[in-house]
Amino acid sequence: MANPMSKSKIIAHMAEKVGTKDKPVSKKQVASFFDELFNLAVKECKSAGKFVIPGIGRAVKAHRKARMGRNPATGEPIKIKAKTVVRLRAAKAFKDAALK
Repeated sequence: MANPMSKSKIIAHMAEKVGTKDKPVSKKQVASFFDELFNLAVKECKSAGKFVIPGIGRAVKAHRKARMGRNPATGEPIKIKAKTVVRLRAAKAFKDAALK
């Protein structure tokens, strides 16, 4: 399996593909877009509990109940506290395209 693209490679690729010959998009503008998308996703997950990127998927805030687990070193049972987590769910279109 190939290594995933680094952030700088993704930014370079997007800058090349999104811009036109008349009006190119700089890498700095693309990096700014991704930073702002991240900030918006965090803000929406905190307030609304979910954030959707059309065609890719959604980030959903979920509550995990308290449960019993095991200490892997000793095998002794331990109690794991309840907590809130973020789950990333892929959209059907993305799954269908990626798994073809």
